[in-house]
Amino acid sequence: MNMTYAPRAAVRQAATLPPWLTLLLATAAGLIAANVYYAQPLVGAISAALGMSPQATGLIVTMTQIGYGAGLLLVVPLGDLVENRRLIVIILAIATLALIGAAVSSHVAGFLTAALLIGVGAVAVQVLVPYVAHLAPEQARGRVVGNVMSGLMLGIMLARPAASVVADLWSWHGVFVISAVLMAGLAVVLRLALPKRQPAPGLSYIALLASMVRLALHTPVLQRRALYQACLFGAFSLFWTTVPLLLADTFGMSQRGIALFALAGVAGAIAAPLAGRAADRGWSKAGTGVAMITVSLSLLLGWFGLSGSYAGLAALVAAAVLLDFGVTGHFVLGQRAIFSLPAAYRGRLNGLYMATFFTGGAIGSALGGWTYAEGGWPLSMAVGAALPLLAFVGYLVNPSAAEVEGSAP
Repeated sequence: MNMTYAPRAAVRQAATLPPWLTLLLATAAGLIAANVYYAQPLVGAISAALGMSPQATGLIVTMTQIGYGAGLLLVVPLGDLVENRRLIVIILAIATLALIGAAVSSHVAGFLTAALLIGVGAVAVQVLVPYVAHLAPEQARGRVVGNVMSGLMLGIMLARPAASVVADLWSWHGVFVISAVLMAGLAVVLRLALPKRQPAPGLSYIALLASMVRLALHTPVLQRRALYQACLFGAFSLFWTTVPLLLADTFGMSQRGIALFALAGVAGAIAAPLAGRAADRGWSKAGTGVAMITVSLSLLLGWFGLSGSYAGLAALVAAAVLLDFGVTGHFVLGQRAIFSLPAAYRGRLNGLYMATFFTGGAIGSALGGWTYAEGGWPLSMAVGAALPLLAFVGYLVNPSAAEVEGSAP
């Protein structure tokens, strides 16, 4: 592969990335990923300001998710075709303009269009992560990717409470203004600090997209890892969709109290570097099983929150920490596995991996709303606990899926 770097030609050959660069990449990952989640605690204020009907309020979040899903399949694969630093900067420019559009929107159509493009712009993080895997040497790849993923997970977990605080102090418009400034500044910093990576010339864009079908059908490690993570992320989404309802109904918490509870999940971000180090030491097989069981047990523990007591609240906090720990850990193990396949496919493999488990998350959110309405919190936790157990059954039937097998076609 032809790889060109500026300003340092020796970064790729170094024992590992410089600490300052790893910190920059982790910070960038968190700030970019947070854009997908800022609107979730603000849907009430935004819908009221735009005059949306209650039935249409869900579109505020859904449009961003649609944009993100489309970007995973249509934009992220460009990482195998276009010079990566330039691609990241271009996507961040789109994100900046979209965030400004959301901040100044006064009509529903304009805001929803901006929300769609915010989702597209957020996939810059999924170009960044395979880029990090290219920079990192094989013996330290899991650790470096894990460190960057810890930043990404912190961004996801802190986005909701941060948005709530900013909206409370200023307005929901301020959330998007601040993020637009951050994205513009980040684009400049990354343009100056990151080395170039030019993929080897090869497929056209149409051929690149067509090749993703072949990769999806004939890459066993991708199939299994993506399906496993879809089950775990489905449980994650189910929990975080329903727990605000329980906290409001059973514990009488305000929006600010629910935002503070969401901080409990931040502790799970430490799983990312730990999982990366475990993968580098060849512990992916054991780590996969541990992650699945941890997620299932966390949902069973969450069942005790139904009591409405202090002990029940403590159980919910512990469940949130364990849940995020297990899901994040498996996420990194999965990425480490697919990034060990040939480098020329990493952008497409990551796009397929993310799109698959993101779909699982969407299904989990839908199941959360339905189960809570039909059977309350116990049914929600039972279904949530069953999802990682389903993945665990697949793991027991074919435990080699925890390791890299073969190569991408």
